[in-house]
Amino acid sequence: MNMSKPTAVENLSNTPIRTIELSKKVDLINLIPDLPADQVFSWVRNNQGIVAWGINTKENFSGTERFARAHKWWKEFVDNCSIRDEVHTSSSGAIAFVSFSYLAESSSVVVVPEVVVGQNTDKTWLTIIGDVDIEKIQAAIYAPKEVAKAPVNLTWTKGSISIDEWQTGVEKAVTRINNKELDKVVLARDLNAQADEVIDPRYVLANLSNSYPECWSFAVVGLIGATPELLIRRSGDAVLSRVLAGTIRRDVTANESELATTLLKSEKDLEEHEFAVTSVATSLALHCTDMKVPSTPRVLRLSNVAHLATDISGTLVDSAPALVLAGSLHPTAAICGTPTGRAKSLIKELEQMDRNRYTGPVGWINAKGDGELGIALRCAEIIENKARLFAGCGIVSESTPDDELAESDAKFAAMKDALTN
Repeated sequence: MNMSKPTAVENLSNTPIRTIELSKKVDLINLIPDLPADQVFSWVRNNQGIVAWGINTKENFSGTERFARAHKWWKEFVDNCSIRDEVHTSSSGAIAFVSFSYLAESSSVVVVPEVVVGQNTDKTWLTIIGDVDIEKIQAAIYAPKEVAKAPVNLTWTKGSISIDEWQTGVEKAVTRINNKELDKVVLARDLNAQADEVIDPRYVLANLSNSYPECWSFAVVGLIGATPELLIRRSGDAVLSRVLAGTIRRDVTANESELATTLLKSEKDLEEHEFAVTSVATSLALHCTDMKVPSTPRVLRLSNVAHLATDISGTLVDSAPALVLAGSLHPTAAICGTPTGRAKSLIKELEQMDRNRYTGPVGWINAKGDGELGIALRCAEIIENKARLFAGCGIVSESTPDDELAESDAKFAAMKDALTN
């Protein structure tokens, strides 16, 4: 199959894929039917992107080769499909959702859904994968939907370690950094919630999308969140990565200019951000030319926090698909630290928990090797009536346990509010 052709491709196949254009705009998140969290998929920002549901097929991967083997599996799947795409956008036709683990030994997943609805500024479309009645699905798109329900009687319990233990870990990390063992390390913590009934993923996604329209609201096999950080976007030979590192909690008493000034003059936050930018730029330079790396960051304002942000772009000079680029970048200094090996060892020693797919690449890929993958931040693992929330902080020489605790609490707020409204 010639993946470079912009026209519909037909070949002998076991899996038919068809994309048609829809006549009217939709509210993407509200299209999702009432299904368990592991059958709901999303990558939506400002009501543009894709949502999906049902599972045609999926595969799990682990090990250091998980990105390359996932790409190989996906390519073989696409090569055995009959694709009829009447829309021809980057996220129409054959689409898979991906969610990769932070550590190689944990499980990563690639999922081909049954129904995908996409939307950009110009078009709205429907893709069905497999033997699905497209006319029936199309008719149901604009039908009234059952209202998503809030979790019933949420109760909260501590995570893998106590707050005191986590703050002690921050102190130990700062000591190691001041002893010149490493420059930066990212320490995460978790928090558990349980409801009386199964948690409705539509309720969580709708709250995240409404509260954080500038973030990508994602859902892949029960991992649900709203990330502001784009690890990689590949669109033909154009590559973009948005790096976030350096965070301040938004204070209602401070105006926008004061907030920006505080961040842009913070040596601690600027140092943390510089490590993250350098790690991404160095990795992308192996695949790209004409790279643009701004010398100073900008301030990205979210409803609960503000971040230092830098967009790094380049022109791809090899055929590396989005998954391989993500594998080259992961883990960045923004979610691990630097040097990478020492930071990973210290995380294993001090965090005392399994991140699973938290801080791993998450998003979608298409048949041409293009895709968008963010970093799984501001998220929770949702399984039936339970939710496990995550938040992490970059620790550098000037970090203090109290400040990092406050920052992690601010980052927890996105998912706590999404669950409790």
